[in-house]
This record gives sequence, structure tokens and C-alpha cells, in this order.
Amino acid sequence: MTTKRLEEAISKVNQLSESEQNAIADIILAEIADEQYWQEQFDQSQDQLAILAKEALSEYQAKKTHSLDSELEQ
Repeated sequence: MTTKRLEEAISKVNQLSESEQNAIADIILAEIADEQYWQEQFDQSQDQLAILAKEALSEYQAKKTHSLDSELEQ
């Protein structure tokens, strides 16, 4: 299902030259590929992120951490 906004954009793109249409298509396809890449990276990193979060919490509870604010004040 295409949204009205996308239909409007496509209608305007259809008025452009072939080379301009191809340039816009390249931009859209690159954006979609980039979004898919980052989503895959995020999906594959969940286990590692959970491990890092547990380590950070353990260090915080063991008082092995310090506030970043104190570093900024120096």
C-alpha cells in the first residue's frame, strides 16, 4: 500500500527527465539499503550489548565507576 505522500512524490518524480528519475531512484535505494544494513547490525549486536550492560551494571554496583560530570569540571 502506497501512502498519499509517496504517491505525490512519485507523481512529481514522473515529471522529471529519465536521468533525474534515475538519480532520485539511486538515492532512495541507497537509503533503503543503508537502513537495512544498520538494522541488521543492531539486530546482530543485541547479545553483545546485553553482556556489556551487565558488565557496566556490575561495575557500577561495585563502585568501580565515576561520574563523567566530574571529568568535565576539571
